[in-house]
Amino acid sequence: MDYLVYVAIFGAGVTIFLWLRDARIFFRTGLPGYRKAAYWGVGCGALATLGIFFTLSPSFDLLGLGLILGALYLQGRITREKIWRNEGKWERIAGSAPRPKANKR
Repeated sequence: MDYLVYVAIFGAGVTIFLWLRDARIFFRTGLPGYRKAAYWGVGCGALATLGIFFTLSPSFDLLGLGLILGALYLQGRITREKIWRNEGKWERIAGSAPRPKANKR
């Protein structure tokens, strides 16, 4: 296997991780921007997985990497609400979003 296959697997893993993080934040907060990001993450994850299969063949390896980079680009273009204020980087990476408070009467 060529070293580009490892780069492709890492890129697809990052794409799927970001999709799952957006889905977790949506389930915790219910914000519509993260809902859209979670839905788009399914397609971006599929595109990145397709990029892995193209990278496995030696003649289409750059096309596969281009598909993965395109998936990462499309996933980053979605506008999301700002939910963090003073949380650290590990809370942001894990997607530990604060839950909205219920209206108490």
